Amino acid sequence: MRKTPMIIAASSIALLGLAVPAQADNHEVKLSVLHGVPDLTVDVYVNGDLTLDDFEPGDLAGPLDLPAGTYSVAITAADAADASAPVLGPIDLPLEAGNNYTAVAHLKADGTPTASLFTNDISEIAAGEGRLTVRHVAAAPAVDVLAGGSAVITNLANPDEAKLDLAAGTISAAVAATGTTEPVLGPADVVVSEGVSTIVYAWGSLEGDNLALASQTIEGLGSAPHGVPTGQVEVVERGANMGLLAGLGALMILGLGATARAVTIRK
Repeated sequence: MRKTPMIIAASSIALLGLAVPAQADNHEVKLSVLHGVPDLTVDVYVNGDLTLDDFEPGDLAGPLDLPAGTYSVAITAADAADASAPVLGPIDLPLEAGNNYTAVAHLKADGTPTASLFTNDISEIAAGEGRLTVRHVAAAPAVDVLAGGSAVITNLANPDEAKLDLAAGTISAAVAATGTTEPVLGPADVVVSEGVSTIVYAWGSLEGDNLALASQTIEGLGSAPHGVPTGQVEVVERGANMGLLAGLGALMILGLGATARAVTIRK
């Protein structure tokens, strides 16, 4: 049964609320969940309870408000009777109070499934600036990112992320195969909005010709915010070339600040 993102988010909040970890405290965290494994509809169990039913590739649920603690997550084939035979997991997600996370089920560079827990940066952004984070969670090779024909990021691989606070505006980027300077994608325009953290995910498989782009925004991070930071999610389908271009092309902006901040959890 296909569920809309709104129904998925609502059911996640309700069921995760019933799946509070035994040692949870009264402080909350925010958690979004991205399904980035192509061609595999799944059920998601949290602490043994069915939480997301028929979760499809590209679905992005959240942000969910949860008590801090450690959650055990298992991913099974769709319509499994229980979580006893997971296709991924069970994995433990340690969520600390006051943080904002995105958990991503995705493919490693070699095409095997894995999961990564990313801590989203919700620190204050200076007036006139926005934050851009790009996460490579696709079964695709490493890339170099070009600015002015020169590589500013080299050998960026799954599951690395890179981020930078930038002046609000539109910036151009291009991507080349690692070790080369001839663009194979781009240039492409990337919009950076004031006081907003934009997170871009390149997911899917290059070999499977199903690369796609998902984006997530966290608002209210400006130097004089008018409210509590919130998260919004949007999933945008692309063809193989457009997905890689849009997802990884943005990385040139992040060049000198590229870091791998993902906590990768493997079972």
